[in-house]
Amino acid sequence: MATYTATIRWQRDETERFVDNRYSRAHDWEFDGGIVVPASSSAHVVPLPFSVEEAVDPEEAFVASLSSCHMLWFLSLAAKAGYRVDAYRDAAEGVMAKNAAGKIAMTVVTLHPVVSFSGDKIPGEAEHEALHHAAHEACFIANSVLTEVRCIPRVG
Repeated sequence: MATYTATIRWQRDETERFVDNRYSRAHDWEFDGGIVVPASSSAHVVPLPFSVEEAVDPEEAFVASLSSCHMLWFLSLAAKAGYRVDAYRDAAEGVMAKNAAGKIAMTVVTLHPVVSFSGDKIPGEAEHEALHHAAHEACFIANSVLTEVRCIPRVG
């Protein structure tokens, strides 16, 4: 069992009233390795200037997390099968819409990986598709999409 952590920090600008719902959604994500990522709500959800378009939003991070996990498994499986991967690029897309329960949710994420191989052993179409299928089945994030979410609030 492994535990992963992220510290999320937001601070109200003293010039903002907050109770009028006109406040910045800009915040930071800090990860255990020390990297800090600027984050915000999506401008599709909270209009500018209360969102920060240049920052990563949770929806983008969700899509990137699924794509990254899939890629990492794909690379590992390809290496074990003896295929040399030269490049991997995925222009992943996520769609937010109402789900079957009528709630707004990320209803579908579509990965569009383009993989380049070289060397003596190049997978055929069937082997390539099988590697992607196996990567999808192994991906921790894809296997976690319907995970339990716990909230243990505290007053600071």
